[in-house]
Amino acid sequence: MYAMPANLPKPDIDLAQAQCQQLQTALAQLRLESLDTAAFSALVQSQQTLRNALPERFEEVLMQLLNRLESSALFTDESCSFSRHDLLDSFQLWLDKAGQTLQARAIKPAL
Repeated sequence: MYAMPANLPKPDIDLAQAQCQQLQTALAQLRLESLDTAAFSALVQSQQTLRNALPERFEEVLMQLLNRLESSALFTDESCSFSRHDLLDSFQLWLDKAGQTLQARAIKPAL
């Protein structure tokens, strides 16, 4: 089991939710190829408030996904090791779960 970060002040939760939404938008742009992998990667790495607001396991999974995405950018076609579509779906699942976690923290009364 992983530990939840200490209660964050409301503005930090709000910023984390905004950063999560920003990554949702960037992922949609990546799917449409209007954003390249390097720009998406840089954006993900810059979202420190989001990563700090989530349990540690979220960051581990996110960095694994990012590593796979950056590696897959070396290939022009789907390879047997990396399916870009599946990888982007995994990012979407991560973002959905991150958003749910943040939403639960936002409505949870501070102790």
